Amino acid sequence: MTETALGLDRELFEPHVGAFRTGGARGDELRAAGVPILHVPVRSFKTPGSLTAAWTLARYIRVHNIRLVHTFDLPLTAWAIPATLYLTDAVALASQRSHLDLASPGLRRALLFAERRAHGVVVNCKFLQRHLIEDGRIPPERIHVCYNGIDLNRFQRTDAPRAAALPQDALVIGAVCVLRPEKGLPTLLEAFAAVRKLAPNLRLAIVGSGPMLPELERRAAELGISDACVFEPSTSRVTDWLSHIDIFVLPSLSEAFSNSLMEAMACGCCVAASRVGGNPELVEDGVTGLLFPPGDAAGLASALQKAIHDPDLRQRMADGARNFVQAHFSRETAARRMGEIYSGLLERKA
Repeated sequence: MTETALGLDRELFEPHVGAFRTGGARGDELRAAGVPILHVPVRSFKTPGSLTAAWTLARYIRVHNIRLVHTFDLPLTAWAIPATLYLTDAVALASQRSHLDLASPGLRRALLFAERRAHGVVVNCKFLQRHLIEDGRIPPERIHVCYNGIDLNRFQRTDAPRAAALPQDALVIGAVCVLRPEKGLPTLLEAFAAVRKLAPNLRLAIVGSGPMLPELERRAAELGISDACVFEPSTSRVTDWLSHIDIFVLPSLSEAFSNSLMEAMACGCCVAASRVGGNPELVEDGVTGLLFPPGDAAGLASALQKAIHDPDLRQRMADGARNFVQAHFSRETAARRMGEIYSGLLERKA
């Protein structure tokens, strides 16, 4: 959402942002760019405050003559699309950026209620387009594909000093993500245990925070690899960490179109990703990275073995990945495509 708001052509669009929580680095980034932010303090959809906030949102839309409202995450789609449709004349555009199975049954029902009535739904990969047609029963003509874009000026390899936990001569396998079950990180631990003797000073770096951390640390101890593992909490220094990862792994069990995978590719990592969701739309096996079956530790270990044993292959895939992302997935490219979707819907509404 932030990348879209910052990347839109200001001669055509004036972005405003509304959110349940407006603090944090992204809020600061938007304010610094002069983007107005509306705080709608919704904590639960089951309280009267949710209805009061809906009226606040509708009044803001009318006062500022906002012609299109685009929601970017699951709770806001479930809440703000009906509010926009029934309380304003603005175009209501939803987003689906993850598999519906990741939503609770109640949220999934609310999402589909909203998406089937919205003027359109934006998805960030063709996998989700098929998913909404087949499983969500959304008409194909109302689904719009807009791949994510990243700030390529930010995501590039740096010369920052390595973290003390990573020896200078280490070959580093790593992941940068939220530590949740669907990220499949136990698969990565098991695969690393299978290959750790293939190269001297092989290290595994897992960067991120989340509820899976205690389980991952316990599993690393059971596998006897704790001495070769680095667990780093979520950090703003993502680019520096990616610059020190030689082989980036995304072992997700469920995925749409991964920003973390794109960021790693842009930073010159050789990548290995599970063959799930939109990952194959980013990674061409053997060309821009390696693919393996989700949840298959042996398959991931085989992919890692190829990359460890063949430095030339590793470098060719890293170069191919960086060139592919730079050519197709800039913030400007994504914002231009989103602007086309907005303009088309507004013309149709008119």
